[in-house]
Formats: sequence, structure tokens, C-alpha cells
Amino acid sequence: MLRRLYHDQPASFEFTPANLAWAKGQMTKYPEGRQASAIIPILWRAQEQEGWLTRAAIEHVADMLGMPYIRALEVATFYFMFQLQPVGSVAHIQICGTTSCLICGAEDLIRVCREKIAAHPHTLSADGKFSWEEVECLGACTNAPMAQIGKDYYEDLTAESLSKLIDDMGAGKVPVPGPQNGRYASEAKSGLTTLKDHEAGRAAHNASVARAVEIGDSIKRIDGTEVPLLTPWLGGAKAAAPAAKAKPAATPKPAKAEAAKPATPKPGKADTAPARPKALKAARGGKADDLKQIKGVGPKLETLLNTLGFYHFDQIAAWTGAELAWVDDNLEGFKGRASRDGWVDQAKILAGGGQTEFSNRVKKGDVY
Repeated sequence: MLRRLYHDQPASFEFTPANLAWAKGQMTKYPEGRQASAIIPILWRAQEQEGWLTRAAIEHVADMLGMPYIRALEVATFYFMFQLQPVGSVAHIQICGTTSCLICGAEDLIRVCREKIAAHPHTLSADGKFSWEEVECLGACTNAPMAQIGKDYYEDLTAESLSKLIDDMGAGKVPVPGPQNGRYASEAKSGLTTLKDHEAGRAAHNASVARAVEIGDSIKRIDGTEVPLLTPWLGGAKAAAPAAKAKPAATPKPAKAEAAKPATPKPGKADTAPARPKALKAARGGKADDLKQIKGVGPKLETLLNTLGFYHFDQIAAWTGAELAWVDDNLEGFKGRASRDGWVDQAKILAGGGQTEFSNRVKKGDVY
């Protein structure tokens, strides 16, 4: 299936303070320079906060992890657990449509979704409260047909019971998940055939359902109001702490500016051919500007720019169109990034002593 970003995107994304602390805690699981390994849980946290994964959220996470945007986009579009379009404010219903569930009545559940929510999957209901989709096997074949709603499984469904679940959720109720036909867990429908001696003393719900009931609102998305998750890998029951600033895996030594060879102009395009910008052998006064304040420049690109002889905002602000084309052609692994992210315009503001929304986030420590 071709998965594309939704046509109507918000202008920006920011983690709530609690979710930002959690995300930074996830980054500490990995060695310095390998924070990109945290992309899946952090993208998931962004989706939990907003309900779906926006382009702004994907790029925000990529900036945190020092990744090219395309790499983060590849992850978001590859895994179907990431919703690339708005979902219902109350619940997104995932109907299992694989063999066991299909044989046992999944088509009836899909019909209910078409009638009560929307005619097509990934479409919001008229009131914006619900959306739905058909998914592959969710592994609850004994309790077919079933659906995942929020964090929980609702099993042994019928058209009538699913319809009631939707009505109850729409009214603000949180139904008890698990089997909806009176079955305790995954035993035979006729009742227990083994371990009968334990039936009388068992808890009111199986462990999965009991946990959902304890939480009390398991269809509610994570929005940052929860107690931050712990980071035991940092040692003991410690709250999520800011991650150490990522360092590139290998820091190349700054090269002399004159050693770089200009790109070969393309025939017939001499007037717009790439031209190498004027470079410096070292930062003025031994102190380079923090080029990471330019959106799209992470630790790796900052090191690369320094290697090419670019240390200051005013250097980047002065690039002509031909010089910008040279830079785009020589950003190994990031070709085209300078033009796409508007480095020159950002650098002009920063060189003049101004600030951009992104540079303010960098100074606050919200971008890693």
C-alpha cells in the first residue's frame, strides 16, 4: 500500500514538557552518536500525543535525533502502526480482517464501522470522534472476531456488541475490554476443560483486562499529563533525564579550505553552474557560531560544514544561488538540504543578531 502524508498539515509540533523528558530519556538508552536508534518509540510518543503522525512531528523528531528528514519519513511510512492522517478524537478502531476473524464475522464488524463511523477507512466520523481501519492478524484468533481499540483488545464481538461499544465510547464511557460474550480469557466457549479447581478462586478479570480496568481510561491517548515513565537503565527508579548531547560517530579533522575542489560545471549551464563559496581555514577568533541553530543542521552536518570551511552565520548568509548549489551538491548524504530548509534566509536572521523559532528551541535545549 502506498502511504503518503496527509494533505492538510499543521505548521508546527512541540512535545509537551513531560513527553519531551520521556523522549530524552529514551535517547539515553543508546551510546552517544547512536540516538537515532530511538526513533520508533519517540515517533510513537509523538503520535500518542497528537493522535496521528504529522510531517511537523516527523521532522521535529528527526531534528532531535540528528537524522535527515527522509530517514525519519522512511520509518513513519514503513510501519503501519503510524497513522499518517487524523484519527477519531475518542477512538480509532482497528478491525482484524484476517482468516479466523473473517470466518467468524469480521465482515459484519466492518459493516458496522461503515454505517456508524464512515463509509471508508481512515476517514473521520461526522462528529470527529471515531475512525476505523481493517488490519492484519492481531493474534487473538481464539477470540475471533475482535478489534483493537486504543491499547486494548475487545474480543468475541458481534455486530450488536461492537455497535454498543461505539455508542458507549461516544457517550464518554470506557467499556471493559476483553471477551464481550462472558468468556473469561481464551478457554473453550463451552467453559473450562482443565484447571477447573482454580475457577472458583480466580479474579474477576483476567490479568490483561484487570490492568485496563485499573487504569480506568485505556482508550485515552498519552498527552503528557501522566506521571513520566521511569528510566531504570540510568540506575534505579529515576525519572527521565535529558540525554547527553549527541556526538558524531567520527569527527573528521577540519580540512584546509583551498584543498577542496570545486564541482565540475554542467555543460551549457555556465551562468548557473555551482561555484564554491569562500571558505575559512578556521573559525574567527577560534570560536565558531553554533550552526545547529539553523533548522536542518544537526551535529553531523555542522561538522561537515566546518570541514568545508564554513563556521559562521554570515558566511552562509552571503551564499549566492550558484554557491548554494555547490553546497547542496557537496553535502554527502544530505544533498539538497541547504536549499530545501532555507539555510541562507535563516542565516541572514541569525547573522543580524535575530532569532528564529527553531534557534530559540535550540537555545532552550529542546532540540537534540
